[in-house]
Amino acid sequence: MSKKPDVVAAGGVVLRTHHNKGQQVLMIHRESYDDWSLPKGKGLTDELLPETAIREIREETGVTACLDLRLPTQKYSVSKGLKATHYWRAGVVEQRPRMPDKEVQKVKWFTIEEALDKLTYAADREVVNAAMELPSTNVLMLVRHGKAMLRKNWSGPDQKRRLGGRGRKQAKKLKDLLDAFCIERLVSSSSTRCFQTLEPFAESRRLPIHKVDILTEEEGTKHPKRVGRFMAELKNDLDRPTAICGHRPVIPAMYEGLGMDPKPMVVAEAVALHLDDQGTLIRSEIFKPTA
Repeated sequence: MSKKPDVVAAGGVVLRTHHNKGQQVLMIHRESYDDWSLPKGKGLTDELLPETAIREIREETGVTACLDLRLPTQKYSVSKGLKATHYWRAGVVEQRPRMPDKEVQKVKWFTIEEALDKLTYAADREVVNAAMELPSTNVLMLVRHGKAMLRKNWSGPDQKRRLGGRGRKQAKKLKDLLDAFCIERLVSSSSTRCFQTLEPFAESRRLPIHKVDILTEEEGTKHPKRVGRFMAELKNDLDRPTAICGHRPVIPAMYEGLGMDPKPMVVAEAVALHLDDQGTLIRSEIFKPTA
């Protein structure tokens, strides 16, 4: 069993395409270390790693980023013990000027060749190479709805049962995760507790939620093959980052429709499936709720 890291950080290989210079990567210079490196930093309490990556990129570079594919984790020794830094390939949503401070003195774009030559650490060069070698992907975020009110406390139709207090907190927290991956399309079971799980994000991005009856417990458990066909079509037509919310009894059929082995999910858990243009799974990652 590998040793648990003493320090956990997250960051990104932030890329853009320049009209003359082609693909470029964003780097920072820190005078205190006399190094050129990738933006990264330690997480805050109850912060998921993608949220840490987005925050640290913004704080160190002025760039609001959009995460894409998970890259290899780098582990190395620091004064406090073993450190693990998690990276994502990322694009640019917005860039604002950042004034130099005691943490970061320079923020600069380099071509890939320049970056590989300029980066101080071999681990950073490995991550940049991985970002360039891996195929382009879209993310399909599979979500189990947040904690609902107990059935014994609900007198109406079960399909209209709402999120409880904990579930509403989980839905608000999920917003930050979906935001990190710049989700553009939302699909949900038409059951209230499911689409309520996506509502905070939907409202923040002004996105509609496509509600699907076949994903409800009532329909999905009776017609798992129809659930599978729906998911297969969704996968084949995936053209933008998408999140889909379902129920515990229906999730196995959802996985099977994607051609994947079913996995149990706790309430408000999210699984990011990174698929290439052919629908092949390149990488997956699991995000357990912190609320």
